[in-house]
Amino acid sequence: MAKEPGRNDEDAQLKAELARSRDLVAREIRGLRYELDIPGKIRRSFREQTPLWIGAAVVVGTLLVMMSARKKKIYVDAKPGGKAKTGVLEAGFALGALRIAVSLLKPVIANFITKKVTDYASSNQPAKKW
Repeated sequence: MAKEPGRNDEDAQLKAELARSRDLVAREIRGLRYELDIPGKIRRSFREQTPLWIGAAVVVGTLLVMMSARKKKIYVDAKPGGKAKTGVLEAGFALGALRIAVSLLKPVIANFITKKVTDYASSNQPAKKW
């Protein structure tokens, strides 16, 4: 079986076209990697334009400080005899009165508990045998 004379030329052309497309794909991938290397781009930009980066950092820092130091205005509706104030006032008065009552009744409660404990203890003692 003899090979056709034009067949070798077609193979060579096909191989050359494949090599060119591989080179093209490799070049495109290198370009894509370069474009996606954002940290590298930032480092190069900082190296080439250092004063601009430092100035931008100073401006951003100043703006952040000014924003945090700004006072917020709070508007309060001051109605006399508000319901929230009277509720808090009543609760405070009730707790104060309860505290005074407990301090006055403390000796009476302690006496009552002592008497009940001694009565319980004396009723549970076993009978003495002679």
